[in-house]
Amino acid sequence: MKTTRRTFVQLLAAAPLASAVHAKESKDPPKYKVVTPYKSAATPGMPGPYPGKVVSVKSAKCLSEDGRKINGEVVREMMERGMRALTGDAKTIDSWRRFFTPDDVVGIKVNAGGRPWVISSHDIVAETIRNLMEVGVKPQQIYIYERFQNQLDQANYAPRVPQGVNIIAAERANVRGDNLSYDPKVYVEADFFGEDDTRSNMFRLVSQKLTKIINIPNMKDHGATGVTGCLKNIAYGSFSNVARTHFKGLTHTKTFVGTLAAVEPMRSKTVLQIMDGLRGVWHGGPFAPTLRYVFFPKTIQFATDPVAIDRLLLDIIDDERKRQGAISIWNRDEKTLDFNNGKNRDEDPNTNIIIREPGHVEYASGLGLGVHDIREIEVREIEV
Repeated sequence: MKTTRRTFVQLLAAAPLASAVHAKESKDPPKYKVVTPYKSAATPGMPGPYPGKVVSVKSAKCLSEDGRKINGEVVREMMERGMRALTGDAKTIDSWRRFFTPDDVVGIKVNAGGRPWVISSHDIVAETIRNLMEVGVKPQQIYIYERFQNQLDQANYAPRVPQGVNIIAAERANVRGDNLSYDPKVYVEADFFGEDDTRSNMFRLVSQKLTKIINIPNMKDHGATGVTGCLKNIAYGSFSNVARTHFKGLTHTKTFVGTLAAVEPMRSKTVLQIMDGLRGVWHGGPFAPTLRYVFFPKTIQFATDPVAIDRLLLDIIDDERKRQGAISIWNRDEKTLDFNNGKNRDEDPNTNIIIREPGHVEYASGLGLGVHDIREIEVREIEV
């Protein structure tokens, strides 16, 4: 009997632990059919011109003492220093001109799932837009985008950005239906758990409208992937029907995240990664309804290589979990699993709802999306 994708989240919560994990399912990767008429650029945006390079800018002054307020002026300085260090330019505007021209239609892929505390911050998004406009990109050619309208509504970027900037979502809720926001000609097909709908389509905005994309994720723990960083933000945030990868304590995110991120034209168009690490989530991610599991890295990272940033993120999240006395994101003990609607996980950092797959970062490296070997990643650290 097949199960529709709509019931997956409910089943994930209600499934009995006794039938949670089957070794064969967890070891055998699914077969993917990738369909797209678009070809790769000569130098795809991922990993871009600076593979294996990450600039990490930190400032104790970027947040108030309690972590609740962001200092916009400090964020601007962090952004300027970070971009110049990434490209080696003396002027910030020249750094942005390496990636964008006045003719570009630019998408800013935000992450609004961790509302209210850990989303792509208004200050970083606003500063990104200011620099795009300095290059000559008109507000009407800039699109802040996310998958879900309700998350964008709650994040409420509109008051902080210039009039004319577009703010758009692909769908109102995690229900595919007959949604015209997605491109029928660009998709990845895979049967994960016998679901009825086996296809994930790319957001039309990404495939047909945008010429360049800036990815602004957060430093967050994730119950399925271990972390949700650059790769998951751009992949799961730009395709439909992705929640079906999780079922009865298992997830196929190890292979699916990178597979989606590598699909053209998104791979070639995503030219800049700006990791918002002002605040982070060390447990219960990707959500942050309270400050209970929020920590404060007070950092912004810059790269063109999403794998390199995410490889660093694995250690950042795992180290914070260790400091908090929580199990590692690499823990694969089935005894940690509990399906009580996520409630036990939310109360106990030593409880999982899925056997996590932080190996998705290394898998993405194997697809040519970036550098995973920590010995080959160059990190330049800057203190503001």
